[in-house]
Amino acid sequence: MSAYPFTDHTYDVVVVGAGGAGLRATMGLAEAGLSTACLSKVFPTRSHTVAAQGGISAALGNMGEDDWRFHFYDTIKGSDWLGDQDAIEFMCKEAPSAVLELERFGLPFSRTEDGRIYQRPFGGMTTHYGKGIAQRTCAAADRTGHAMLHTLYQQSLKHNANFFIEYFAIDLIMEDGECRGVVALDLSTGTLHRFRAHTTILATGGYGRIYFSCTSAHTCTGDGGGMVLRAGLPLQDMEFVQFHPTGIYGAGCLITEGVRGEGGILRNAQGERFMERYAPNAKDLASRDVVSRSMTIEIREGRGVGPDRDHIYLHLEHLGAEVIQKRLPGIAETSRIFAGVDVTRQPIPVIPTAHYNMGGIPCNVHGEVVTRKGDDPSAVVPGLMAIGEAACVSVHGANRLGSNSLLDLVVFGRAAARRCAQVVKPGTGHRPLAADAGDLAVSRLDRYRNAAGKRPTADVRLTMQRTMQDHAAVFRSGETLREGCRKLAGVFEAMDDLRVADRSLVFNTDLVETLELENLLLQAAATIHSAAGREESRGAHAREDFPQRDDAQWLKHSLAWVSADGQVHLDYRPVQLDTLTDEVEPVPPRARTY
Repeated sequence: MSAYPFTDHTYDVVVVGAGGAGLRATMGLAEAGLSTACLSKVFPTRSHTVAAQGGISAALGNMGEDDWRFHFYDTIKGSDWLGDQDAIEFMCKEAPSAVLELERFGLPFSRTEDGRIYQRPFGGMTTHYGKGIAQRTCAAADRTGHAMLHTLYQQSLKHNANFFIEYFAIDLIMEDGECRGVVALDLSTGTLHRFRAHTTILATGGYGRIYFSCTSAHTCTGDGGGMVLRAGLPLQDMEFVQFHPTGIYGAGCLITEGVRGEGGILRNAQGERFMERYAPNAKDLASRDVVSRSMTIEIREGRGVGPDRDHIYLHLEHLGAEVIQKRLPGIAETSRIFAGVDVTRQPIPVIPTAHYNMGGIPCNVHGEVVTRKGDDPSAVVPGLMAIGEAACVSVHGANRLGSNSLLDLVVFGRAAARRCAQVVKPGTGHRPLAADAGDLAVSRLDRYRNAAGKRPTADVRLTMQRTMQDHAAVFRSGETLREGCRKLAGVFEAMDDLRVADRSLVFNTDLVETLELENLLLQAAATIHSAAGREESRGAHAREDFPQRDDAQWLKHSLAWVSADGQVHLDYRPVQLDTLTDEVEPVPPRARTY
């Protein structure tokens, strides 16, 4: 492999990804005195966290009565009881301190008249265990993720963290089941770098780009998940993909749930506020899986709007221009640019759009990656951690509540940094890497760089995306899923006929997109096969042939291993139904009502 010489780096900890989770971990690690490298394929403030709009949940009680136990209950119920209750307890208890910490760091939250952090209602967030509506989502207008990302990047710089910007992580360095670091390509110079570390933290975000219509940035290619699968480790709960109810029709751009939290209303072609029929109590603020399915049913039954009756209208003109300008300025701008509407006078055309991945790299509350080994379903993988959307703790279970995602990032980014500070002594020496360390990454790079087939990467990627959109979207059935699995096998075969026209290494976007495509395809296979295997409906996974939730057979996490040729092996591990402490009672599965 002398054609691809390595530049070697050694750190206590390496973080891959500079979104909210990666930056919170990087900041905490640097603050703890650990030598830290943070790798990002884009400039940190362009990470996808910047697109998060509505806010971050925490039971502060600034706008009315609230309690972390209410938040705990809502999150479990929203997860359709697939969330691990120890992790959910940890997240909800840590939420207030995590948000107040962000405030101290300088995050410019919107304010109440008496100067407190402004909180808005969000779907599925209640008080007194479902009896009232909670105002729990702390917001910086409708640009909360943007504000968070800039705040955390500034704090990371303050603590002298080391950033390697526009470095694309290709593969993990594994030795005898232990992670020793990661190999990355410097996009600006075309050079390969090996980063050796006691702990490698994957904060690489979701894989939303497996779908044709999604709210995800083009960078959301699940690079961490792809690396984990190639290392022979499983991914968890991949069948659970959240479709956000309100993506702009034809563009996919996100319209935050905060719009409905501020009083926005969904209406069909008859002008009917149809959510009152599907969720009489929560209405437009039911959880996202319920709203997405309700909208899809309206469209299927001919009550959609537009010439083709294939979308729904979101009305906020009744809120008034002053409220819109104060609370939803970004939404007004986005709607004007991507939908061509003035939201003070016209409704926004919306449609359910792939938005968030509940599944990911299985890990515990400390962020340590786990895998099934024999009879142990939670064996820790030495040297490897995962946080953020790339990870599956699992606090979101089968369906994430809105505004719990930003909370997930900062709570578990902080937890991972604290765990590293406990187990890694600053400056501890490293044993030499194996002679073949990094060969997997180099072989992938070389194979795709010299790919001389007939099909361009974009063509193969589009086939994958349309397959997933057609066969594994809001509603699923055994027949459509099996057909999707068959078509996806054809996409794996097409990978042998790829054509990469650019043979250079410097800013070779054709090559990088091909490496990303392999990551996406592996996770698409895990998603659709896991969905075919789960014969029930739960959360975001809606099977028309198995419409009921089946706790007797399916109250368990799915695990998926995917080989290079697309073969998928499924197994399962138990859901953690015990809480972390005795401060709250576990929430048993029960009938779901709204």
